[in-house]
Order: sequence, then C-alpha cells, then structure tokens
Amino acid sequence: QVQLVESGGGLVQPGGSLRLSCKAPGIIFDIYDMGWYRQAPGKQRELVAQISSGGSTDYADSVKGRFTISRDNAKSTVYLYLNSLKPEDTAVYYCNAVHPTYPNYWGQGTQVTVSS
Repeated sequence: QVQLVESGGGLVQPGGSLRLSCKAPGIIFDIYDMGWYRQAPGKQRELVAQISSGGSTDYADSVKGRFTISRDNAKSTVYLYLNSLKPEDTAVYYCNAVHPTYPNYWGQGTQVTVSS
C-alpha cells in the first residue's frame, strides 16, 4: 500500500515561513501531477497548489505570491514553501498524487498552525 509521507509542519508566528515536504515512495513519481491541499477545522478540503508532471504550477488565489510549489523527481519529493504566513493559513496540509490511469494517493497530513 503506497502512502505519501508529509513533513515540515509546525507552529509559526504570523509573517513566518515553513517548508513542507512530501515524499512519494513506491510510485513512478515523475509521471504524476502533485498537489497540496489543506483543511481547516469546520471547512472543506481545498486545493492550495499543484504542479504537473511537466512542471507547470497553479495556485489558489489566497496563496498566490506567498506559497511556492516545486518538485524534485530524483528524490520523489514535492515541496511547498509557505511564506508570509497568516492565521487563516492554519490547517492540516495534505499531499496528493494524481494520474489519469494509475491509482491516486494521499498522505496523512501535517499540521500548520499560525499564531502569535
């Protein structure tokens, strides 16, 4: 059973930064589109950022200019750089691997808390 593994969450003050990592062992990483989602308490899970297998990126309006997604195919890892964090960025962040014909996968989530 493939399981994506997120890390890098934590408690940070407003205006601070974090780097989330998601390692994807056991899949043909470079053919998958990768995404980061988040879910805050009482809210639906939402797409934050995505990067295609070819390296094209897209971001939710709420994080444009503050978050950056990147991937390292040699390490089967996707990153999310969170800058200028706000309290409303507090959520559990999930990694997702998507392919049109192969199975899709989720990670277990990593908590990001932005608070003074």
